[in-house]
Amino acid sequence: MDAFTSFFDSQSRNNWSYDTLKNFRQISPIVQAHLKQVYLTLCYALIASAVGAYLHILWNIGGYLTTFACLGTIIWLLSTPPCEKQKRVSLLMASAVFEGASIGPLIDLAIQIDPRSCYVSKATRVPLPWWLALIWCVRASLIYLGLLVFVGYMIVDTHDIIEKAHLGDLDYVKHALTLFTDFVAVFVRILIIMLKNSAEKSEKKKKRRD
Repeated sequence: MDAFTSFFDSQSRNNWSYDTLKNFRQISPIVQAHLKQVYLTLCYALIASAVGAYLHILWNIGGYLTTFACLGTIIWLLSTPPCEKQKRVSLLMASAVFEGASIGPLIDLAIQIDPRSCYVSKATRVPLPWWLALIWCVRASLIYLGLLVFVGYMIVDTHDIIEKAHLGDLDYVKHALTLFTDFVAVFVRILIIMLKNSAEKSEKKKKRRD
């Protein structure tokens, strides 16, 4: 249970500053080996997540069930003692598959998006009210802000992992899970930005043709 609470504990992020990022300690061979293990495990988790997304594209399995299954396996992982490494790695891979399936609908939308579906004729196009345009701008700004926030989290969490490794915390599975959740958050926001930009470009092309 302590591992579960520590994973969501934001104290290390609150204590972080730019000076701590500039003053990295000399990375010892033990910490270097730990980081290699963390990033290797992260790569396996990303591959498993891609498999989950592909399974959704094939069989449309992504949804609430896979989301709850992902959360359940993460809680199970964090509740499992660090000594059971093989079980914890298996749980991480399972949660990555469920996570990939959960974001599969968004990936499927990006693959299948057709600019012609965004077409609006002259007869039906009307100017946006000012309040609706304001809401649209705020939503767009929040998307970009969310992307910057989670990129920052990746930097802070990487520094935090190095600091914890120097202090003897070599739980590479939990550290890989931390970076995996950051990566998924960044990926989702990049995907949303790409879809948004694609829709805007398609609309501009339709306006020029009209």
